[in-house]
Amino acid sequence: MKAITYTQTGDASVLTLRDRQPAEPGTGEVLVQVIISGVNPTDWKRRAGASGQTLDFSEVVPNQDGAGVVEAVGPGVHDLAVGDRVWVYLAQAGRPTGTAQEYVALPASRVVPLPDGASFEVGASLGVPAMTAHRALTVSEDWPDRLYPGALTGATVLVAGGAGAVGHAAIQLARWAGATVITTVSGPEKAALATAAGAHHVVNYKTDDAAAAITAIAPGGVDMVVEVSPAQNAALNAAVVSPRASIAVYANDGGDEVLLDLIPQMMVNARYQFILLYTVGEQALANGRDDVSAAAGDGALAVGESAGLPLHRFPLADTAAAHDAVEGGAVGKVLVDVRG
Repeated sequence: MKAITYTQTGDASVLTLRDRQPAEPGTGEVLVQVIISGVNPTDWKRRAGASGQTLDFSEVVPNQDGAGVVEAVGPGVHDLAVGDRVWVYLAQAGRPTGTAQEYVALPASRVVPLPDGASFEVGASLGVPAMTAHRALTVSEDWPDRLYPGALTGATVLVAGGAGAVGHAAIQLARWAGATVITTVSGPEKAALATAAGAHHVVNYKTDDAAAAITAIAPGGVDMVVEVSPAQNAALNAAVVSPRASIAVYANDGGDEVLLDLIPQMMVNARYQFILLYTVGEQALANGRDDVSAAAGDGALAVGESAGLPLHRFPLADTAAAHDAVEGGAVGKVLVDVRG
């Protein structure tokens, strides 16, 4: 089979197309024929050795997310069968092989039935973005730790950077769960994408007084913030959150250090929650997996420009270019077509 591998960290030039033997699924594992592999910032950062990350294995196949068809099941697997359409998440977490290959063997817990009506493009776009968004929307003191239609009725959610993949999923999931959704963007093109994703209100933080605009929409404050730029937005968040609001931080765009004015946060009992899927724990992952699948089954996680998430597609042999596109800040979702 064809696979993309690397044997040292570095820029995208370390990625090599080569032939490998497909793995046999072991006990509790599933062999998936990958149709589409999804690329996320975490994929190029791990490959590049960002934040001092080292190569854990002598040879690595990148990419955490994907969608495809079950090719074989190992002993002890009873909930999946050959021919099932599936989406996969955290394929490379603690393992040497991700989804940038024609076949991947994974623990059955990382392989999820793809709902009828959900395309492989949708399946490959779930994983890291949607499950991160789910976690960000379920850590609040006053709201449920699961998402379903009506779970967030009465809540107001602020999504920072609504045109990004996580922001897009957060808008869709919050809207599906019944929340009023406000998002901040940097320009009219991203505003159009956030609106297409389902945001009720879009604030251009470069041209508007963001705090005044958000307060006018939600005079009682926002109940949850899904935050991509905590360093840049700390003052804004302090100005617009409601009592016992959660500020869920999943990225460090704009800086690694955050300066907080403690008294405003303390007065409203604000909760900062930092999010990294690799360490959230199995229960949080299971909740996210199940709720994200339910939302996808309801058609709530559509992709494509008309749904606010343009798709950028690359063949498997051009996985390096796909990684470069994500690293370069491509707006939308980058996908690798593994099966031509």
